[in-house]
Amino acid sequence: MSSSDTLRFRHNQALLVAAVVAFLGALPLAAARWYLLPLLLVPLALGGWAWRSGTDANAQGLRLQALAGQYRIRWDQIVELGAGPDGRAVARLTDGRAVPLPAVRHDDLPRLIAVADRPQPGINGEATQ
Repeated sequence: MSSSDTLRFRHNQALLVAAVVAFLGALPLAAARWYLLPLLLVPLALGGWAWRSGTDANAQGLRLQALAGQYRIRWDQIVELGAGPDGRAVARLTDGRAVPLPAVRHDDLPRLIAVADRPQPGINGEATQ
């Protein structure tokens, strides 16, 4: 599957800029005392999370990415796509769990649903490529 078949949702890149600014701001403090060096891990973790986390949607399902891993959900495992009380998109699964979708807002749900409604190759007698 090509990357053009995948709809990607990512956090605003301003978070990455904020992480760089926070790292540069923490450098003098961390350089002042050796025991303050772990403070640099906070902006590094924020930058890594802003760079990596998000949701990818394609004909097979969703891939939720976090700082240290990913989770795949097939479309047949999803009962409902909706918005949670905080305005973030949530996928309700067949086992009853509600999984928040990283970087997907409730305004993005129509685009996400459009990906779910696309014909899937090899199903119902359609030609595969």
